[in-house]
Amino acid sequence: MSSRGERARLEGENRRLRLVLAREGRLIFLAIVAFLLVAGGIGTFLFFRHLANGELVTTRQKVTQLQTEGENLKKQSDSQSVEINSLQLQLKQTKDELESIRPSKDRYSIPPNESRVIAGGRLIIGLIGAPANESITLSINGKQQTAVVGQQINVAPDASTNCQLTIQSFDMFKALIVAKCEAAKAE
Repeated sequence: MSSRGERARLEGENRRLRLVLAREGRLIFLAIVAFLLVAGGIGTFLFFRHLANGELVTTRQKVTQLQTEGENLKKQSDSQSVEINSLQLQLKQTKDELESIRPSKDRYSIPPNESRVIAGGRLIIGLIGAPANESITLSINGKQQTAVVGQQINVAPDASTNCQLTIQSFDMFKALIVAKCEAAKAE
């Protein structure tokens, strides 16, 4: 009986041991699952942090590169702007020189105290003295006349021709006058 008693005692201890191990096994299993979840969360966090850090470094490099390119383009634009302004000034000066040498058709630049023969030799126009603030004094075929900007002066140098002078502009150095002559209309 002792073997039966011992067997019963061992079976009782075995049951208790199984119950204890089952209870502890569940706790160990839960502890392992909790550890894996925490480790997986930390691993995922570190992985994505590293991934984001790489993208951040790349983005910063691109921003720096774009800033450098932007500064270079701004410098290039500024130098081109200066060059364009210089070329525009040269063009204006060249046009002014050409205009003083060979005025546009029917357009004349007359400096103070000088005269020009215009309209195929039919009119002699001179600017008397320096222009005033609001008006100029012209000599048209020997007759003095005061004029303002935009004023039109009709002149008949002979019976067969009518001329119209328009004061386009003036400053202290010249007066710009447009002169158009045509055959007189029979009345």
